[in-house]
Amino acid sequence: MIAIPEAAIEEHFVRASGPGGQNVNKVSTAVELRVDLARADLPERVAQRLATLAGRRLTAGGVLVIQANRHRSQDRNRTEARERLADLLARAAAPPPPPRRPTKPTRGSQERRLEGKAKRAGVKRMRGEKPAPD
Repeated sequence: MIAIPEAAIEEHFVRASGPGGQNVNKVSTAVELRVDLARADLPERVAQRLATLAGRRLTAGGVLVIQANRHRSQDRNRTEARERLADLLARAAAPPPPPRRPTKPTRGSQERRLEGKAKRAGVKRMRGEKPAPD
């Protein structure tokens, strides 16, 4: 398990759109979690995979931004943001899958495919033919 020091994490609370009625105009419930990857002390490989997984959530300055505003309470949004960070870190820490080795279809599978195509073409060809006179 990878731990990020609290000094590398900043939380900002902002007003959220969505459910909440009049409360949404008064209380800052949305959470913007910012993690400075330079101060996070992550292993190099994990940091590289995290940057790839983060995509547009990573700023040019190397700060990972996670926004959570699904819930009506600040605490639940904060918990969700931290869970999403933990999930992203777990995916970055997992080793990448081995590259796929390309294979060729077997001769039998090729023949079955072509037989099926020929049969289907015959069915369609029969639809266009006029019936034989009696």
